[in-house]
Amino acid sequence: MELKNFIFIAIFIGSFSLLVYSLKQKLSLLKIGKRENRFENKYERVFNIIKIVFGQSKLLRDPAAGLIHFFIFWGFMFFTLAVLEGIIQGFYSKFNLMFLGKLNLLVSLSHDLFAVLVIAAIGFAFYRRYILKVERLPQGKDEKFDANFILLMILTVVITMLGQNSAHIAMNNFQLAEFEYRPVSMWLSSLFYSSSTNSAPFFYELFWWWHILVIFSFMNYLPYSKHFHVYTSIPNVFFSKLPNEKMVLKPLDLEDEEVEQFGVADVEDLSWKQLLDGYACTECGRCTSVCPAAITGKPLSPREIIVNVRKRMESKGPLVLKGVEKEGITDKTLIHDFIKPDELWACTTCGACMYECPVTIEHVDTIVDMRQNLVLMESKFPAEMNTVFKNLETNFSPWAFNQQDRANWAEGMDIKTLAEDSDGEILFWVGCSGSFDTRYQKVSQAFAEIMQKAGVDFRILGTEEKCNGDTARRLGNEYLAQTLMQENIEKMNNYGVKKIVTACPHCFNSMKNEYPQFGGKYEVLHHTKFIDNLIKTNKITLKKDDIVHKMTYHDSCYLGRYNSIYDEPRNALESIGTIEITEPERTKDEGFCCGAGGGRMFLEEDIGTRINEERTKELLKTGAKTIASACPFCMTMINDGIKAEEKNEEVVVKDIAEIIVEHLK
Repeated sequence: MELKNFIFIAIFIGSFSLLVYSLKQKLSLLKIGKRENRFENKYERVFNIIKIVFGQSKLLRDPAAGLIHFFIFWGFMFFTLAVLEGIIQGFYSKFNLMFLGKLNLLVSLSHDLFAVLVIAAIGFAFYRRYILKVERLPQGKDEKFDANFILLMILTVVITMLGQNSAHIAMNNFQLAEFEYRPVSMWLSSLFYSSSTNSAPFFYELFWWWHILVIFSFMNYLPYSKHFHVYTSIPNVFFSKLPNEKMVLKPLDLEDEEVEQFGVADVEDLSWKQLLDGYACTECGRCTSVCPAAITGKPLSPREIIVNVRKRMESKGPLVLKGVEKEGITDKTLIHDFIKPDELWACTTCGACMYECPVTIEHVDTIVDMRQNLVLMESKFPAEMNTVFKNLETNFSPWAFNQQDRANWAEGMDIKTLAEDSDGEILFWVGCSGSFDTRYQKVSQAFAEIMQKAGVDFRILGTEEKCNGDTARRLGNEYLAQTLMQENIEKMNNYGVKKIVTACPHCFNSMKNEYPQFGGKYEVLHHTKFIDNLIKTNKITLKKDDIVHKMTYHDSCYLGRYNSIYDEPRNALESIGTIEITEPERTKDEGFCCGAGGGRMFLEEDIGTRINEERTKELLKTGAKTIASACPFCMTMINDGIKAEEKNEEVVVKDIAEIIVEHLK
């Protein structure tokens, strides 16, 4: 062995010892979090990694930034062999990859090509940050330094690899090996070296050492950088919720007498996975850039929520592990000192942040968990919520309507309740809006008429139906939510209900995805999907108008992002034949929230501009005279937006069911 090898081995042992120590120190803080099982369905989780991490599916939703990251990520994937080659050479100088044979042609070519792509991507990254000045990128001095330092280190890794390769080619009289193809390195070699100079060996050693030392420095800097996600993003994606449970809230065990804390007041109340979210956050700002609350000037920034979780974990975590207290740290809490209640109440739970996050962070879960603490433990929440909770407790709806009037909308329509006849094939879950809201009662009537026309054997619960619990749950009142959910489930199970259809996406999502947590397992359909199927199976036939109607369709968050129902509402409209749908700027899985989700329907918006008005302006820009919707909350919010824009004489909002019933033959 040469002296070089002994020096390398000492540096290698020191570098990896430091890395192991740093990772152990950082990851040990996850121990303060609560236990949570995220190990089931391993094959699906591996598929998530393939799709999201290696396929970069989330990042490529933003083509410009996505391609930058795609080339850097895959560049490093391909550079892995070159790095391993260099490290092994540190132990044995004569080692190389020529034993790969013809495969080395592809390996060597990929190194050169991706080196160029990575350099270009880094250049474009600097251009976006300093010339375009993309708003969502962190602008603080520390964040800029960290980002610049990381990009320059990556650039140095690539340049030293090319320098090493080009010097090696010059050392071999500008001849490549039999199974080697490096067009870029060959060009650089001829540019910087000539056959009359003998500096190539010196520069080869220089670039080799430089390359190795930068890599070792890079890997040890990452644990103390916002780019720690390089280590944590793959585990975070693996442990993230699976697609079918992505937006499902986990239930609190309210019957465990030993539990002293409900919801999240501080970091030790979070699960280890929620703490891992903090480490996985890249601070890219994609979540905040699509957040309707942030866009309209509210104090909420999903990125800052997660970043503050990490900051609090790093300040308090070591003390929790040691079981000691320290003034100025342990006497503070995550809520109030790091995250203000106004931030939490601004959230509409639309899920846009989670949908865009490239490392599958679960912002909404953490926000709702902190709301639970404010409601169940501190009783600190906006005054309007007192009325909502009281109505839910006494009237079983968010409004002060008499429960005995819940079925009044169906008078004269010859609709039976389950109490009258429990042999119906389908339960039509009307919901609070469909039962009490004067405008949405017309939707209930229209959908019931469609089902009657199609010969569907359906029933309603009538006065036995209660609020589905979604509003209470997402406002943090888990106790009230579970009470309503369990009472509804008990009632439906007693009647032997198997299949449910509803026109409310909030009812739909709750019953389809969260009722099974409490023993309510049903086949649940949204009325748009049900109507689309009736049309496709010729259960109903539609007539065409004499003129073409220009419409636009607003995607409900709880129907779209929560349950991936995008095509069926549009299919139902287009089946009429004389309807042209003009999509708004933000549509389908990029759709913009109406502002009513997460209980915001019942809270005042007194900060910034109104979310519903922001969305309505976008819908009006399509020039459509009819705005189609499929959600009672969306209909109310968009109608209010139209009035604010003084367009209520020109533009009308209609539910899919109303449009279809107008065209029934």
